[in-house]
Amino acid sequence: MPRKKITPSKYAELSAGVRLSSHEKLCAERMKTLNESINELKREVKSLRQDVSKGKGAVAVLVFIGTLVVSILGFLNFK
Repeated sequence: MPRKKITPSKYAELSAGVRLSSHEKLCAERMKTLNESINELKREVKSLRQDVSKGKGAVAVLVFIGTLVVSILGFLNFK
């Protein structure tokens, strides 16, 4: 069975196709990694937002309690 002769232009097309497919696989892997990193960062930002909201609530409670204490002390000192 004789082998088919491949012309240089056909060889170049086949070679380019192999290179493109390997490049696409590499890019797909990079995109997958980037997507996972972005999703992880989104989760961390959401968690940090919740922590900051809790902190703001705690500060508001402390300010309220401080205001009550100062007003009671001020009321008692005037008598």
